[in-house]
Amino acid sequence: MSLLSAIKGRGPSGFGYGSTAEEVTEGLDLGGKTILITGCNSGIGKESFRVLAARGAHIIAAARTEGKAQATADELGVSAQTTAVACELSEPESVRACVEAVKALGRPIDVLMLNAGIMALPELQVHHGYELQFLTNHIGHFILTQGLRDSLSEDARVVALSSAGHQHTPKGGIAFDNLDGRNGYDAWRFYGQSKLANLLFARELARQFEGSERQAYSVHPGVIKTNLTRHMNPILTSLFGMFESLTLKNVEQGAATQCYVAVHPQVDASGAYFADCNEAKSSSYGRDMELARRLWDESERIVEGL
Repeated sequence: MSLLSAIKGRGPSGFGYGSTAEEVTEGLDLGGKTILITGCNSGIGKESFRVLAARGAHIIAAARTEGKAQATADELGVSAQTTAVACELSEPESVRACVEAVKALGRPIDVLMLNAGIMALPELQVHHGYELQFLTNHIGHFILTQGLRDSLSEDARVVALSSAGHQHTPKGGIAFDNLDGRNGYDAWRFYGQSKLANLLFARELARQFEGSERQAYSVHPGVIKTNLTRHMNPILTSLFGMFESLTLKNVEQGAATQCYVAVHPQVDASGAYFADCNEAKSSSYGRDMELARRLWDESERIVEGL
């Protein structure tokens, strides 16, 4: 347990910084529920997989390869209630193949947990004409969600993993004129841009869900040392390690907010941004619905061209 876990209190939800995924789902029976988790094979995605399966949910486990997803299910001992699928978010054809595989199951999806992502690539990487963090973290999940929209249950929840990093972006929040990064690239600002995109996506999706029981949320899981840091500068990685015991959440705590928002019955604030299992205030860009709609329109244009 980190120092912050010990001194930070709980919020109005009854949970807080130090809460774990097991704690926020304690007593819940998820039998009969189907939950799709991207990035299920490591970090907080794997912990969410473990805990939600333990509560009785059938997990559609998505990883870069079906083999990685199945190996994780086998390791956790939940293969009987798991469907493993491949979903390489940076490859539109892989995402579309995942959509078709999930549709073929004929299962209404109760939770779509958009957990997978990459962070702070030190050098600019362009794939399919777009900067890789934006393509993977936002566009890949946009394709997946839109493809599965008709498969969502009547009261489904879509949970997008954003980050407090959404506050550090290029000017304007989303650099629509530089989505390939060729006019200037900064690893952390482009990561922040992708996380702002996740947040705005959830805001706009929630707006589109109005009039139905479906809900959409974005979450900041906290600062956690997982393999998400594998692309970081070695010096920064070392600093993460030095401060881990003081300030970083462990994986069990990091998975708490997305699990809470995904399945807890007291959550009912569609469109909201959550941190530490409570509603939180996003940046001004994160509350800009005109920006959210512009991003949605641009995302549709991008997807049509991929």
